[in-house]
Amino acid sequence: MIRSRQNDGLWTITIDRPDKANSLTRAMLEEIDALAARAGAEGARVLVLRGTGKVFSAGADLDEARAGLATDGVWERLSARIAGLGCLTVAALNGTLAGGAMGMALACDLRIAVPGARFFYPVMKLGFLPQPSDPRRMAALIGPARTKMILMAGQKIEADEALSWGLIDRIVAPEALDETIAALSVDPQGAAATHVAAIKAMI
Repeated sequence: MIRSRQNDGLWTITIDRPDKANSLTRAMLEEIDALAARAGAEGARVLVLRGTGKVFSAGADLDEARAGLATDGVWERLSARIAGLGCLTVAALNGTLAGGAMGMALACDLRIAVPGARFFYPVMKLGFLPQPSDPRRMAALIGPARTKMILMAGQKIEADEALSWGLIDRIVAPEALDETIAALSVDPQGAAATHVAAIKAMI
Protein backbone atom coordinates (compact mmCIF):
# COMPACT_ATOMS: atom_id res chain seq x y z
CA MET A 1 0.00 0.00 0.00
CA ILE A 2 3.08 2.22 0.16
CA ARG A 3 5.25 2.23 -2.94
CA SER A 4 8.63 3.90 -3.30
CA ARG A 5 11.21 4.46 -5.97
CA GLN A 6 14.45 6.38 -6.25
CA ASN A 7 16.30 7.75 -9.23
CA ASP A 8 19.37 9.97 -9.15
CA GLY A 9 18.64 11.49 -5.74
CA LEU A 10 14.88 11.81 -6.35
CA TRP A 11 12.85 9.67 -3.94
CA THR A 12 9.12 9.20 -4.50
CA ILE A 13 6.84 7.74 -1.85
CA THR A 14 3.34 6.90 -3.06
CA ILE A 15 0.27 6.10 -0.98
CA ASP A 16 -1.43 3.37 -2.99
CA ARG A 17 -4.76 2.51 -1.40
CA PRO A 18 -7.23 4.22 -3.73
CA ASP A 19 -10.10 1.88 -2.87
CA LYS A 20 -9.98 3.34 0.68
CA ALA A 21 -9.32 6.96 -0.38
CA ASN A 22 -5.67 6.38 0.53
CA SER A 23 -6.59 6.32 4.21
CA LEU A 24 -3.59 5.54 6.38
CA THR A 25 -3.00 2.74 8.84
CA ARG A 26 -0.36 2.84 11.53
CA ALA A 27 1.76 0.38 9.56
CA MET A 28 1.58 2.60 6.48
CA LEU A 29 2.62 5.67 8.48
CA GLU A 30 5.55 3.79 9.98
CA GLU A 31 6.59 2.63 6.51
CA ILE A 32 6.53 6.20 5.16
CA ASP A 33 8.58 7.30 8.18
CA ALA A 34 11.15 4.54 7.62
CA LEU A 35 11.44 5.39 3.92
CA ALA A 36 11.88 9.09 4.68
CA ALA A 37 14.60 8.25 7.20
CA ARG A 38 16.33 6.07 4.63
CA ALA A 39 16.09 8.80 1.99
CA GLY A 40 17.76 11.25 4.36
CA ALA A 41 20.49 8.79 5.30
CA GLU A 42 21.23 7.94 1.66
CA GLY A 43 21.61 11.54 0.51
CA ALA A 44 18.31 12.24 -1.20
CA ARG A 45 18.16 15.66 -2.80
CA VAL A 46 14.39 15.58 -3.42
CA LEU A 47 11.63 13.67 -1.66
CA VAL A 48 8.14 13.60 -3.20
CA LEU A 49 5.00 12.40 -1.43
CA ARG A 50 2.05 11.56 -3.64
CA GLY A 51 -1.07 9.40 -3.85
CA THR A 52 -2.87 7.30 -6.42
CA GLY A 53 -6.41 7.83 -7.62
CA LYS A 54 -8.40 11.00 -7.00
CA VAL A 55 -7.59 11.53 -3.32
CA PHE A 56 -4.16 12.18 -1.83
CA SER A 57 -5.32 10.87 1.53
CA ALA A 58 -8.49 10.96 3.61
CA GLY A 59 -6.40 10.73 6.79
CA ALA A 60 -6.60 7.89 9.28
CA ASP A 61 -8.14 4.55 8.41
CA LEU A 62 -11.55 4.65 10.12
CA ASP A 63 -11.24 1.34 11.95
CA GLU A 64 -7.80 2.20 13.28
CA ALA A 65 -8.87 5.76 14.10
CA ARG A 66 -11.58 4.38 16.38
CA ALA A 67 -8.94 2.17 18.00
CA GLY A 68 -6.69 5.13 18.82
CA LEU A 69 -4.75 5.95 15.65
CA ALA A 70 -6.32 9.41 15.37
CA THR A 71 -4.35 10.59 18.40
CA ASP A 72 -1.29 8.33 18.04
CA GLY A 73 2.12 9.99 18.14
CA VAL A 74 3.12 8.33 14.87
CA TRP A 75 1.63 11.28 12.93
CA GLU A 76 3.81 13.77 14.79
CA ARG A 77 6.92 11.64 14.40
CA LEU A 78 6.35 11.39 10.66
CA SER A 79 5.81 15.11 10.15
CA ALA A 80 8.90 15.87 12.26
CA ARG A 81 10.90 13.43 10.16
CA ILE A 82 9.82 15.10 6.92
CA ALA A 83 10.37 18.62 8.27
CA GLY A 84 13.86 17.65 9.42
CA LEU A 85 15.08 16.32 6.09
CA GLY A 86 17.86 18.29 4.43
CA CYS A 87 16.49 17.76 0.93
CA LEU A 88 13.73 19.55 -1.00
CA THR A 89 10.42 17.96 0.02
CA VAL A 90 7.36 18.18 -2.21
CA ALA A 91 3.78 17.11 -1.52
CA ALA A 92 2.31 16.31 -4.93
CA LEU A 93 -1.36 16.37 -4.07
CA ASN A 94 -3.20 14.36 -6.71
CA GLY A 95 -6.50 15.12 -4.96
CA THR A 96 -8.13 15.97 -1.65
CA LEU A 97 -6.03 16.19 1.51
CA ALA A 98 -7.88 15.60 4.77
CA GLY A 99 -7.43 14.96 8.45
CA GLY A 100 -4.17 13.78 9.91
CA ALA A 101 -2.63 13.42 6.46
CA MET A 102 -2.45 17.22 6.44
CA GLY A 103 0.55 17.02 8.77
CA MET A 104 2.92 15.36 6.32
CA ALA A 105 1.98 17.86 3.60
CA LEU A 106 2.40 20.85 5.93
CA ALA A 107 5.86 19.53 6.82
CA CYS A 108 6.95 19.61 3.17
CA ASP A 109 8.77 22.55 1.60
CA LEU A 110 6.37 22.77 -1.34
CA ARG A 111 2.79 21.71 -1.98
CA ILE A 112 1.41 21.38 -5.50
CA ALA A 113 -2.16 20.26 -6.14
CA VAL A 114 -4.57 19.41 -8.90
CA PRO A 115 -7.53 21.76 -9.54
CA GLY A 116 -10.16 19.55 -7.89
CA ALA A 117 -8.30 19.08 -4.61
CA ARG A 118 -9.97 20.15 -1.37
CA PHE A 119 -8.39 20.67 2.03
CA PHE A 120 -10.03 20.04 5.38
CA TYR A 121 -9.14 18.83 8.86
CA PRO A 122 -12.33 17.97 10.80
CA VAL A 123 -10.86 17.71 14.30
CA MET A 124 -13.51 19.96 15.85
CA LYS A 125 -16.36 17.80 14.54
CA LEU A 126 -14.63 14.54 15.44
CA GLY A 127 -13.60 15.62 18.91
CA PHE A 128 -9.85 15.13 18.46
CA LEU A 129 -7.01 17.57 18.87
CA PRO A 130 -4.78 18.03 15.83
CA GLN A 131 -1.23 16.82 16.13
CA PRO A 132 0.78 19.49 18.01
CA SER A 133 2.87 20.82 15.12
CA ASP A 134 0.05 21.00 12.57
CA PRO A 135 -1.64 24.23 13.78
CA ARG A 136 1.75 25.94 14.11
CA ARG A 137 2.88 24.96 10.61
CA MET A 138 -0.49 25.84 9.13
CA ALA A 139 -0.57 29.23 10.83
CA ALA A 140 2.96 29.96 9.58
CA LEU A 141 1.68 29.43 6.04
CA ILE A 142 -1.77 31.02 6.10
CA GLY A 143 -2.05 32.96 9.36
CA PRO A 144 -4.01 32.27 12.53
CA ALA A 145 -7.45 33.37 11.33
CA ARG A 146 -7.45 31.12 8.26
CA THR A 147 -6.04 28.28 10.37
CA LYS A 148 -9.06 28.71 12.65
CA MET A 149 -11.32 28.60 9.58
CA ILE A 150 -10.02 25.10 8.88
CA LEU A 151 -9.44 23.68 12.37
CA MET A 152 -12.21 25.37 14.33
CA ALA A 153 -14.90 26.30 11.81
CA GLY A 154 -14.36 23.06 9.87
CA GLN A 155 -14.29 24.70 6.45
CA LYS A 156 -13.40 22.74 3.32
CA ILE A 157 -11.05 24.86 1.23
CA GLU A 158 -11.01 24.55 -2.55
CA ALA A 159 -7.74 24.55 -4.48
CA ASP A 160 -8.07 28.12 -5.81
CA GLU A 161 -8.66 29.51 -2.35
CA ALA A 162 -5.87 27.35 -0.89
CA LEU A 163 -3.50 28.83 -3.47
CA SER A 164 -4.53 32.40 -2.71
CA TRP A 165 -4.04 31.74 1.01
CA GLY A 166 -0.60 30.17 0.53
CA LEU A 167 -1.64 26.73 1.78
CA ILE A 168 -0.47 25.33 -1.57
CA ASP A 169 2.14 26.80 -3.91
CA ARG A 170 0.91 25.86 -7.37
CA ILE A 171 -2.09 24.27 -9.09
CA VAL A 172 -1.29 21.93 -11.98
CA ALA A 173 -3.44 19.74 -14.20
CA PRO A 174 -3.33 16.04 -13.26
CA GLU A 175 -1.61 15.17 -16.51
CA ALA A 176 1.11 17.76 -15.77
CA LEU A 177 1.92 16.53 -12.27
CA ASP A 178 4.87 14.36 -13.33
CA GLU A 179 6.29 17.11 -15.53
CA THR A 180 6.00 19.65 -12.73
CA ILE A 181 7.76 17.36 -10.25
CA ALA A 182 10.54 16.80 -12.76
CA ALA A 183 10.96 20.55 -13.31
CA LEU A 184 11.14 21.24 -9.59
CA SER A 185 13.69 18.46 -9.12
CA VAL A 186 16.20 19.31 -11.86
CA ASP A 187 18.38 21.77 -9.95
CA PRO A 188 18.62 19.88 -6.64
CA GLN A 189 19.22 16.60 -8.47
CA GLY A 190 22.23 18.23 -10.13
CA ALA A 191 23.68 19.41 -6.81
CA ALA A 192 25.45 17.70 -3.93
CA ALA A 193 23.18 16.66 -1.05
CA THR A 194 25.26 18.86 1.29
CA HIS A 195 24.65 21.90 -0.94
CA VAL A 196 20.89 21.28 -1.01
CA ALA A 197 20.88 20.93 2.78
CA ALA A 198 22.96 24.09 3.25
CA ILE A 199 20.59 26.26 1.20
CA LYS A 200 17.56 24.79 2.96
CA ALA A 201 19.16 25.52 6.33
CA MET A 202 19.75 29.16 5.31
CA ILE A 203 16.09 29.55 4.38
